[in-house]
Amino acid sequence: MEKVPMTARGEQQLRQELERLLKLRPLISIAIAEARELGDLKENAEYHAAREEQGICEAQIRDIEYKLSVAQVIDVTQMENNGKIIFGSTVTLIDCDTEEEKRYQIVGEDEANIKSGRISVSSPIARGLIGKLEGDEVVISTPGGERDFEIDRVEYI
Repeated sequence: MEKVPMTARGEQQLRQELERLLKLRPLISIAIAEARELGDLKENAEYHAAREEQGICEAQIRDIEYKLSVAQVIDVTQMENNGKIIFGSTVTLIDCDTEEEKRYQIVGEDEANIKSGRISVSSPIARGLIGKLEGDEVVISTPGGERDFEIDRVEYI
C-alpha cells in the first residue's frame, strides 16, 4: 500500500473529525430506534432520513480511517530548516512582474485549500517549488502561463 504524505496538522484535523463522527454514531442509532417506533417504515420520513444520515456517517468514518491508515505524517516543525522547499514547508514568493507577495504551504491532496494558502503537493506550483532554495528565482507553469517568482522565505512551521 502506497503511503500518502500528510502534514501533522492535517492528521490532527482528520482525527478530530473521526472523533466527532464516532460520537455522532450512537445518536443516529437512537434516532433510528425512535423513528422505528412511529410505525409504518415505508412512509416514515424520519426513519429514512436517519438511515440516510447513518449511511453518510459510516461512509465518512471509513473514508477517514482509510486516509489515516495510508498517511505518512510529515512534521516539518521537527526538521532543521536548511532553506530547501519540501513537503509541509511554507513558502513566501514574490512575483517578479508585479512585486505581489504570495504565501503557500505545500500539503497533501486532502488538505489543499487555495483560499487558506494551502496548495497540493501535486499542483503545478508545488511541483515547480519542491527542492528549490530560499533566494532562488523560479519559472512556474500555471494555467495562466509561465510566471517568474523569487523565493523570499522558506519556513518549517
